[in-house]
Amino acid sequence: MNAERLEHFKSILQEQLLEHTTKVGVERAAALASDDDGVKDSVDLSLVDVNKEIAFRLTDRELQIVADIDQALLRIREGSYGICARCGKPIDERRLEAVPTARYDAACQAIIESANGDDDLPSL
Repeated sequence: MNAERLEHFKSILQEQLLEHTTKVGVERAAALASDDDGVKDSVDLSLVDVNKEIAFRLTDRELQIVADIDQALLRIREGSYGICARCGKPIDERRLEAVPTARYDAACQAIIESANGDDDLPSL
């Protein structure tokens, strides 16, 4: 992959990193802000707990996305971005446009998902 294309993907990843890092902060703040809103009855307390759990899970998901983006940026710095981590072949740029954090080409991703029993899920 040429330097211009790498810079293009780096720019996409940096934008996504900023977006998801911001979401982490917002979701954490929302989860912590719901601590005490004057709720007294047990049903309301249960709903507050469920809402907190959802907010924390969303934060965990966003943190995983941030980690994936960091790993992709590291691969750009190391010179391995766009190369399948399983077979070593180039990852199609159309796939990288759709999933800039992709570590595997479509064929290897399908094999991995099949081995994990994820056949019903769409392949990334």
